[in-house]
Amino acid sequence: MKGYFYRRGCKCKKKKCTCGSKWAFTVDIGLDPITGKRKQKVRSGFNTKLEAEEAVATLIHELNQGTYLEETDKTFSDFTKEWLPFYCESKDVKPGTIRVRLHEIGRLLPYFAQLKLKDITRKKYQDALNDLKDQGLSDSTREGINRTGRMIFRKALELELIKKDPTEFAYVKKDKKTIEQLEEEEVPKYLEKEELALFLETAKNNGLEHDYLVFLILAYTGIRVGELVALKWKDIDFKNHTISITKTYYNPNNNTLEYHLVPPKTRRSKRKIVVDEDVIQALKKHKEVQDKVIEQLGEDYYNENFIFAKLKRQFGYPIVIKTVRDRMKRLLTIAGLNEELTPHSLRHTHTSLLAEAGVSLEQIMDRLGHTDDQITKNVYLHVTQEMKKEASQKFSELMRSLR
Repeated sequence: MKGYFYRRGCKCKKKKCTCGSKWAFTVDIGLDPITGKRKQKVRSGFNTKLEAEEAVATLIHELNQGTYLEETDKTFSDFTKEWLPFYCESKDVKPGTIRVRLHEIGRLLPYFAQLKLKDITRKKYQDALNDLKDQGLSDSTREGINRTGRMIFRKALELELIKKDPTEFAYVKKDKKTIEQLEEEEVPKYLEKEELALFLETAKNNGLEHDYLVFLILAYTGIRVGELVALKWKDIDFKNHTISITKTYYNPNNNTLEYHLVPPKTRRSKRKIVVDEDVIQALKKHKEVQDKVIEQLGEDYYNENFIFAKLKRQFGYPIVIKTVRDRMKRLLTIAGLNEELTPHSLRHTHTSLLAEAGVSLEQIMDRLGHTDDQITKNVYLHVTQEMKKEASQKFSELMRSLR
């Protein structure tokens, strides 16, 4: 294989270099498949000729073994623009997920934007994750950023643009938490059955448009608020008492007219839920009221068959998720309940009451559309643990009564 060694930039006329120029090499690495002309590899920066010779020997070995890889000069910033379409095409990616990925890329750009992919080392990547922690970003936020970083560099590795993945051994540093913090995180807040009854009674007596039916369905089904807002009348089977979850609502700007209906969160999220007679009757009453409004408004009503459609201004458009959140806070205040609870808390409430009723974890996960969710498991285990304590107490009381 043809090639030669030299001191790059050396202007010494003597045989012995005194200017301190580094050693370099130029070596043939085959033919260009397009032009047919010879391709050459040039590398410099070696302190000694021996180092340059060893680098050439490694290069020749890789060429002979078919493992040689010429790394790209693309910057991290440029490659992320190419990666995002790859990512979107490879999966059924929802608009919200794309927004998250763009946000996470944005967190990495200050560290790597103009660096070449091949120059981003494991240390540089780990230093970036550590610095994000020093900035006060939460564990979950940094885990998301690292997840996106891994996907980007693994795609570069797959495309043979780099030799090593700098994220391979990276980790997200976490602070050790106190027992109190762990207990608070493990079991999210939810309503006890007496509190739920009070909340629904408050919604019935003091609720605004849609309120009672909205919170009745959230509480009795455990569906996500996005799934609720996306419901159409065709999703209701009045005869068999079921609600079909086939889509979810997406509207990041809370603009009533600019909503999107997208596939549910996961494949398992598509499901059919059996509901109580009370829910069916409440839906029937709501439909009667809505049908009268549609008849009165005629063409002024945006009739896409949404169940929770606006009946004042922008008639017929689905209500926005923010409305549900705001309405819930209002009702919690009136009822004197925890105002920090959210519509998602009703999902946890549903889990806790099913567990209390003796429904298995597998059945609950199926009803909620989960394949695996640690929060749901934590709620379930918390409730069943309390039930076990109660069973133990009852047994002890029974034995004491025999004395």
